[in-house]
Amino acid sequence: MTLVVVPVRYPLSKHSRATLAEAIRVAEERDADLTVLHVDLYQETGEVTRTALKRAVEREFGPLDRSRYVVRRGFLVEETILDEVAAESADAVVVGSKQVGRLRRAFGRFLDDPDVDRFLREKVDCDVITVDAK
Repeated sequence: MTLVVVPVRYPLSKHSRATLAEAIRVAEERDADLTVLHVDLYQETGEVTRTALKRAVEREFGPLDRSRYVVRRGFLVEETILDEVAAESADAVVVGSKQVGRLRRAFGRFLDDPDVDRFLREKVDCDVITVDAK
């Protein structure tokens, strides 16, 4: 089974909508399942539910076949995204260009070489698809 993971903000921002649209296209093209991921930070007061996330996505894009909605709690968005990608053995992760920069900075804290694209390809065997949402 092929899996595409797409992290999004809630409520959906302009960038999240563009990233999600590309993830839907990639999932359809690859005949893949889609995981829509939101990271709910421990240090923030708002709690997002899977139901709220699903409703927001379906309001924008309609019902999505072969999709699941995941809300993870974490201290760092980037680390939580990487945990989800690795835990689910995702084949691709679709992220906005802003998120890629944050992922690289997070990797820089843990590794000498913060090349997130190469790390995901080599260690997790995952494609990284970047969306420039203007």
